Amino acid sequence: MGKSLTEIAQQLKDAEHRTTAVAEKKGDVKVQLIYAFNGIGKTRLSNEFKNLISQGTDNNYDDEPTGLEGSKIIYYNAFTEDLFYWYNDSGSPKLRIQPNFFTNRLLKLLQDQGEDQKIIGHFQRYTDEKLTPKFSSDFSEVTFSFKRGNEEDSQNIKISKGEESNFIWCIFYSLLELITTELNVEPLNRSVRDFDYLEYIFIDDPVSSLDENHLIELAVDLAQQIKSSKSDVKFIITTHNPLFYNVLHNELKKSAFKKYILKKHDNGEYELHPQSNDSPFSYHLYLKAEIEKAIETNQLSKFHFNYLRNILEKTSTFLGYENWGELLPKDSRVQNSFHSRIINISSHSKHATEEVAELSPKDREDVEFLLKNTDVFKLFKSFN
Repeated sequence: MGKSLTEIAQQLKDAEHRTTAVAEKKGDVKVQLIYAFNGIGKTRLSNEFKNLISQGTDNNYDDEPTGLEGSKIIYYNAFTEDLFYWYNDSGSPKLRIQPNFFTNRLLKLLQDQGEDQKIIGHFQRYTDEKLTPKFSSDFSEVTFSFKRGNEEDSQNIKISKGEESNFIWCIFYSLLELITTELNVEPLNRSVRDFDYLEYIFIDDPVSSLDENHLIELAVDLAQQIKSSKSDVKFIITTHNPLFYNVLHNELKKSAFKKYILKKHDNGEYELHPQSNDSPFSYHLYLKAEIEKAIETNQLSKFHFNYLRNILEKTSTFLGYENWGELLPKDSRVQNSFHSRIINISSHSKHATEEVAELSPKDREDVEFLLKNTDVFKLFKSFN
């Protein structure tokens, strides 16, 4: 039976105990990790959860309370990015920060604690060491410069949308570091008391603009930060990226955590489907099962080619292959015809993941052949 997103949020809140992977005893669930395709409702879920936890408190980012005292949740999602906007007057683009709860107090804390240099360091590590942000004295805007090979700087440049998203994440991550550090100290010895009542940190898809190398680095950094936390703060992380999901899955597997796939039913209701498999191929197993189910019910569609390519791309990266085509069966028909077909049908379509057009008999035959004869799919059986 499906649920509304409000009920899913309540389900996440109610997930209080489980048996840890390390010791056979009950303990608090430290992390809940959720995979969902884009458009399913991850951001809406983060807002539903925020509203649920924030009832009766002053920690809605759209409001302007005087401080953080009593706040139970801090979150990162697409609306966090909306707090930053470009101002291009006089040909000097600046990334401005809208004044509200998040910026008035949380960014002020980072400034007071000298965290601006950490933000810059994180940003350069995930992008380019020559790309340097500079905060204004009041932390209300940021300018960017780029150091070129002739040792001259290009001042006041406008960075890409991906770099902008990355920069905003680095601000949040620096805040996360500060929170972890402060809450790991006894209350009377903390330099700030703003996080004393914090219960949850909700992180929604921080990796949309990263290449795979930096994505893995970010996932490992985030997992290390979570594992270093000694407080009772709980983390909820959602993502549409299977590699990010799998890296976090493996990094956190010795922690007390739960993992799910968020599904949306045809009637508009939702389900948190538990993931019980601890292998790095858990997501791939799910996609493979979806393809097999579509074959059995004669509902194979064009977007299942996208599933196949997704499995092959991520698995080839994990196994160290340069090209996912190397995983295909050593059969001339598949190597040539199918390889070209899967590229065309899963990449050149404007909405490859959303297509519902039926496949031709030849396409269905190729999909079934691939599932039965590709070695890596045979390998997956050992993880069932």
